[in-house]
Amino acid sequence: MYKSFFRPILFLFSPETIHHLLIRILKIYFAIPFKSFFVKRIFTINNPKLERKVFGLTFKNPIGFAAGFDKNAEVFNELSNFGFSHIEIGTITPKAQKGNLKPRLFRLKKDDGLINRMGFNNFGAEAIVKNLKKKKHKIIVGGNIGKNTNTSNDDAINDYAYCFDALYDYVDYFAVNVSCPNIANLSELQDKDHLIKILSRIKELNSLKPRQKPILLKIAPDLTDKQLDDIIEVVISLKIDGVIATNTSTGRNNLKTPATIIEKIGHGGLSGKPLGYRSTEVIKYISDKSDKAFPIIGVGGIHSIQDAVEKINAGATLIQLYTGFIYEGPFLVRKINKALLKIS
Repeated sequence: MYKSFFRPILFLFSPETIHHLLIRILKIYFAIPFKSFFVKRIFTINNPKLERKVFGLTFKNPIGFAAGFDKNAEVFNELSNFGFSHIEIGTITPKAQKGNLKPRLFRLKKDDGLINRMGFNNFGAEAIVKNLKKKKHKIIVGGNIGKNTNTSNDDAINDYAYCFDALYDYVDYFAVNVSCPNIANLSELQDKDHLIKILSRIKELNSLKPRQKPILLKIAPDLTDKQLDDIIEVVISLKIDGVIATNTSTGRNNLKTPATIIEKIGHGGLSGKPLGYRSTEVIKYISDKSDKAFPIIGVGGIHSIQDAVEKINAGATLIQLYTGFIYEGPFLVRKINKALLKIS
């Protein structure tokens, strides 16, 4: 019903317009008494066999909502009703910023994909903390942190440190985002020297806290094997808790959407089905090369049960949805969890 009725209506409007509309609808709908209860009954599967204990946290199932949708922690409570075990908010920067100029979010309907160049648009750490204080459920919340666009790479370490301190009391784990293609030169922070400085600082701050929170590194799908080797070395040597693989891609290979349309859209990060194969490839490479030395959260192109199983078989301990949720609808979470129960 979602794909035949609701999705065609939603897709009549621009992606960003629909995004903001969905945020409003979720807030209004779940403000009605007992709606949370009924939606949870429909979409949630509770079974101990689905539980995953990863970096000191217990996830009720392997499926989370990736960063990028609930940037400002506005609807993480509402999204928890759809069967997710965790919601990753952000990317969050110290100061509020509007992001890149619109239009900046584009559907590739023929490819079941999206291209975005949002540019870390968010309310800023202080405002987002106010939203996080409204947490109602036991859902695990991850804080995806980055730097402000105007902050130089040399000073980026201070932005990441600021966000870590601001969010520490309100999130369950941190995702250090150094891989978004929509912030000028941000990908340079994936270079070994930059990574060591940023992650070492976050680790140091974490060690001063009464209880250490898991720290994960979110990486791009466009890295070479040599760069992935460097990532593995840094994660192991600094004892980072895990890797999120992968962010969106700058690649445009093998798309069904005409090249003229792609060229007109311009730069941005590609997500959805076209990213699936490469994301799985990166997960497998990291898992095999590191001999499963750390957990991996698999993201990118999960639109079906098969996609999810492929990510897990490649080495992902947990997985996250975003574009697949938009294209396939909310029942995708339940379908994957039911399938995982059968093969567990």
